[in-house]
Amino acid sequence: MRTARRPAPPLDPRLPRPEPVLEVVVPVHNEEHDLEPCVRRLHAHLAETFPYPFRITVADNASTDRTPWIAARLAGELPGTQWVRLEEKGRGRALHTAWSRSPAAVLAYLDVDLSTDLAALLPLVAPLISGHSDLAIGTRLARGSRVVRGPKREIISRCYNGLLRGTLSVGFTDAQCGFKAVRAEVAERLLPLVQDREWFFDTELLVIAERAGLRIHEVPVDWVDDPDSRVDLLPTALADLRGMARLGRALARGRLPLAVPGSAGAAPVPPPGRLAQLLRFAAVGAAGTLLHLALYVLLRPAAGAQAGNALALLLCTVLNTAANRRFTFGVRGRAGLPAHHLGGLLALPAGLALTGAALAVLHRTVPGAGPGAELPVLVAANLAAALLRFHLLRACVLPGSRRTTGTSAS
Repeated sequence: MRTARRPAPPLDPRLPRPEPVLEVVVPVHNEEHDLEPCVRRLHAHLAETFPYPFRITVADNASTDRTPWIAARLAGELPGTQWVRLEEKGRGRALHTAWSRSPAAVLAYLDVDLSTDLAALLPLVAPLISGHSDLAIGTRLARGSRVVRGPKREIISRCYNGLLRGTLSVGFTDAQCGFKAVRAEVAERLLPLVQDREWFFDTELLVIAERAGLRIHEVPVDWVDDPDSRVDLLPTALADLRGMARLGRALARGRLPLAVPGSAGAAPVPPPGRLAQLLRFAAVGAAGTLLHLALYVLLRPAAGAQAGNALALLLCTVLNTAANRRFTFGVRGRAGLPAHHLGGLLALPAGLALTGAALAVLHRTVPGAGPGAELPVLVAANLAAALLRFHLLRACVLPGSRRTTGTSAS
């Protein structure tokens, strides 16, 4: 029978504390209600289960409520707890500041809502302490993860990570889970290269690390959505798309920091025949249409019919190109990837014109028409745009690229 580890005796506050092996940063902005229970629960968990010295840092970025007062009180009461104050907002800014100042060997962070079960914290940092891995992330999208959240956030999360895989060809599964860690010497190399100081900070850090050939360890987590989350989804999504476009341009121009050349892959695989391409294209198109409709329903209340359709169509176009590139036309590898997506976006104006015009005609003909009437119209318009998209991808984008990228394997 396994017995629980006895907690270490309390340290004499008059004696200097040893340097922490682990520092856990909790970035906060106006979190007066969640901060104290989060820090006390985290401190109790680490004191009970973590076998090395640790430190908790509350990184308060520009809070205007009682958060600074609570953070200061907790720092005075709980051994190994401190707080730092930043005058500008931004999760990335808070992490960059706190991690840059830390003496710990391993740096981690978690969200103040504690959506992720703390039982995953030791498995997260253990490979970094041992030197097996360079970074570690919690993932809600791997086998073994147990996730409780609504369909809206589930769809948005999977679309975001699908976009990353399709556009930047990343290997990690969950870029935005608020549960990550990095070795201090690795952070020292990476942090000066990360430009974003807000929500895209995590993604940019991981993309640069992966392109540098660093080891990223993934831990399936138990995760329960916080219903009181105040993340503004639409501005955050637009900022993330801008960040992906910036990284895509850097990749296309060979300017991504620490990028390493890709290795040669297997011999070229003959492209599928036209009939096979049509069948595969139809399967991808059917899945893309369903995704377009789901995104439209989610975005329409906040953005309106036309803007919601445009955003949904943009996301689906990127995913559609990635899927057709690999599945329909048999093109793999990172070489030429940004150029392929730029070519795929050539089909976007036609699709946007057809779907936008169809919605405009519907609303003029049937004033006040809701989603129940809009969705069939969008399906019909998407079918009309699909034929053009197929010929454009086949004739102008992918076949020409096969001659230069067909030997690369992902």
